[in-house]
Amino acid sequence: MERLTIREIAGYTGGRCERTEDLDRTVCAISTDSREPLEGAMFIALEGERFDGHDFVHQAFCKGAVCALCHKDVPDAPGPIIRVADTGRALLDLAAGYRSRFSLPVVGVTGSVGKTTTKEMVYAALSGSLRTHKSEGNHNNEIGLPKTVLELSPADEAMVVEMGMYFPGEIRALAQVARPTVGVITNIGVAHIENLGSRENILKAKLEILDGMPADGTLILNRDNDLLAALPRDLYPDIRWYAIEAADADCRARDIRQEGECTHFVIETAAGRYPASIPTIGQHNVLDALAGFAAACAVGVAPEEAARSLGRYEPAGMRQKIVRHRGMMVIEDCYNASPDSVRAALETLCSLEKPSPGGRRIAVLGDMTELGAIGPQAHEEIGRLAARMGVDLLYGLGELSRRTVEGAKAAGLDSAYAFSYKQSLYDALRGQLREGDIILLKGSRVMQLEEILTWLYREGEGR
Repeated sequence: MERLTIREIAGYTGGRCERTEDLDRTVCAISTDSREPLEGAMFIALEGERFDGHDFVHQAFCKGAVCALCHKDVPDAPGPIIRVADTGRALLDLAAGYRSRFSLPVVGVTGSVGKTTTKEMVYAALSGSLRTHKSEGNHNNEIGLPKTVLELSPADEAMVVEMGMYFPGEIRALAQVARPTVGVITNIGVAHIENLGSRENILKAKLEILDGMPADGTLILNRDNDLLAALPRDLYPDIRWYAIEAADADCRARDIRQEGECTHFVIETAAGRYPASIPTIGQHNVLDALAGFAAACAVGVAPEEAARSLGRYEPAGMRQKIVRHRGMMVIEDCYNASPDSVRAALETLCSLEKPSPGGRRIAVLGDMTELGAIGPQAHEEIGRLAARMGVDLLYGLGELSRRTVEGAKAAGLDSAYAFSYKQSLYDALRGQLREGDIILLKGSRVMQLEEILTWLYREGEGR
């Protein structure tokens, strides 16, 4: 982050600092956590349902904070306070003001499924040619995205950010901060349908990214997604489509083949054909790679370099990370779950070659949350799909996942079991595991399936 004066921060946020003698003091970082190192930083006192940052302002100053951004009185504050109407809104305004200091290509990624993977694919395709700043992990909300923007430095030549949402209006707010010159929408599925009511409403919410984009930007869309493919071509001046199936896409993956844990394919465009390889498997990841390629080309990266740089991709967090453990293969995919992403994970499970003969394909599936009224049916359909695809053992965790187990049994998979507690599930699972097995763990974040991973990896070391 470039240094900002208290005067500049007050200007960006519409705030007021009563200690005028401090207006020219500078800040080199921002923090919303008083437990972090705060030397030279501004502490932003955010207020949530379970915490209030104003209670920690004194602690922040004791740890070296230069000033604090607050919307409540802080009696006897030992340092300058910038008073604003709302600190959450002020964080967005500050980031928007800071963004205006930079003229560089920015890629914004949103969609129902695959946002983080696509963001990482964009980063891979860009970073072979340009120094690229990216949002870490899933910093895609009204706190994480502005923090990412505020970490920009003059040395950065491009930026890629992820934009998530739960309700209408949230993508618009994030887009108006990041002001992407290139927007990517990966797909429109049913994630968060409980809050938005329909896929059509989800589409409207995702299209809010346009509210932060310039007229001369580029919108990149998945032509294989039904709702995106139905959008009018005059929606935005420059729309570029990517696909595997759709023959009229601007860039398309052909000759897809899997070798071990890598996927090789050719990216076909009007300008030529470009070989590419990614260190992961599954057609959903190929689609995400195409989005990364298209975004890099829109920024100005040569297509052959963009295709080659996709090989730099590294999975983020617990997103289909493949780990070999004691003669078995473990697919860590515990970060989140929706019907589309679980379907993709099952495809990965069933396409991988078993580590050794006699191994089985085992799916540990937790509840998919935020599906509203369609939740029970969606879980049952996933169970039927798992059975049809050839899963050998299925373990369901949670009340909704009982319907997953019911669906699997109805489709002929007798080895399907429902559990209410992670410990009970793991105790049953560990008694079944053997060399050669492939184990997928997939569920919504609230299910915390990574605890089962921890137990599994500690097996033999004591817990």
